[in-house]
Amino acid sequence: MTPLPPRTRPHRDDPHDVTFFHRHSDDDPTGAIPARQFLAACPTGVRAKSTAVLVAVATAPPSRFSGGGYWEAMHGDVSGYFEVRLDGPKPAGGKGRHHYRLYCLLDYEAKETDRPLLVVITGLDKPYRTALSPADYAAVRRLGEEYLSRNPRSIA
Repeated sequence: MTPLPPRTRPHRDDPHDVTFFHRHSDDDPTGAIPARQFLAACPTGVRAKSTAVLVAVATAPPSRFSGGGYWEAMHGDVSGYFEVRLDGPKPAGGKGRHHYRLYCLLDYEAKETDRPLLVVITGLDKPYRTALSPADYAAVRRLGEEYLSRNPRSIA
């Protein structure tokens, strides 16, 4: 049997590092980290479960993760993105419940990294059993394109 050649770059079957997209000062003078800002505004339980899902997906790694609907590949206009899907707590009276979503990219081309990246780009929430708009998905894509436009990547 011929031995496999050594790998010279990260592979999809390797464990991933979780990182957050950090907007570059040329694009956003405040240097925002959209996903961290989103998570800071989420209920405590959603933040904790989001972190647990991201760690589980990254260590599985993503290509092998089977997590009961918490990690989903996106389709259509956001093909190539992945979504961490969580539901917020059920409020008294049952009204006002929200879905919380984190939008992620898997990056195997990032310079100056030893492992592939699971990059959390941004997050959105929506009322229970509603859909996000095409404009919402366009905003996710714009941030993802901004992330991919620089290499080395702008990450936190």
